[in-house]
Amino acid sequence: MAATRRVVLAGGSGFLGRSLARALEARGYEPVILTRSPRPGPTREVAWDGKTVGPWCSEIEGAAAVVNLAGRSVDCRYTPENRREILASRLDSVRVLGEALRQCASPPPVWIQAVSLAILGNSGDSPRDENSPPGSGFSVDVCRQWEAACAEQHLPATRMVLLRIGFALGRDGGALDKLARLTRWGLGGSVGTGQQYVSWLHIEDLDALVLRAIEDPSMHGVYNATGPSPVTNAEFMRTLRHVLHRPWSPPVPAWAVRLGARLMGTEAELALSGRRGLPRRLQEEGFVFRHTDLSRALKDLYGKT
Repeated sequence: MAATRRVVLAGGSGFLGRSLARALEARGYEPVILTRSPRPGPTREVAWDGKTVGPWCSEIEGAAAVVNLAGRSVDCRYTPENRREILASRLDSVRVLGEALRQCASPPPVWIQAVSLAILGNSGDSPRDENSPPGSGFSVDVCRQWEAACAEQHLPATRMVLLRIGFALGRDGGALDKLARLTRWGLGGSVGTGQQYVSWLHIEDLDALVLRAIEDPSMHGVYNATGPSPVTNAEFMRTLRHVLHRPWSPPVPAWAVRLGARLMGTEAELALSGRRGLPRRLQEEGFVFRHTDLSRALKDLYGKT
């Protein structure tokens, strides 16, 4: 396959990267995953450490696109060490990719950077689009520095697209799998007040969005990569129970969520906070979401189980 069909997925060994690699292959691209621990498999994987220039840079030369999905998972306790790693893994990967692109004789025409809708903070039921101000807190601070690091990469030959990804719904990984397990165990009630919003999108729509960003030269800048129909946590969990054929589950008060999160080695605010993000720019530019109804989206993923 011609080198111009190669798409480099930095940090692409996880849930989002594997799905995207399959979508790219179906479209006729050659995905190459940059990962700390390459493994044999259907998709070629190349070693990188996410912070220093190395032999992996040759994969960038002449590629059709680079997609950066790198960053330590936020599903952990926010200890000082973990906070440092969460931030450093995001900033380091942006900076080293920028350095690699500046060394290219034929740099990729587009860099697609995964960032996070968490930049909107815990913003209640107020609809938020790309023009809305950031929230506050640790996650917001990380997102602001992350996007600022992207803005510092001056690459005149490379278009940059930042996707603020919401709650991606898919199987074989991701947060939805954890919620589905809890629901099957009878722990599928709403959490906290249940009124915090979940800004979701089906992973097929996320894959389609990345493909569009690769192929549409008019796309640039920041986009809310989330679906047009956010729902409250109570509605989300009620719909998930229905799709998984589970009975009513009692709501989980905030104190119990905090206790459970500590036992599970994660942060309660990941469940207790929410935001009502809307994909204004995508809708204005004519992107058509395949999945806009939560029940149908979950049935597409779990209806046959």
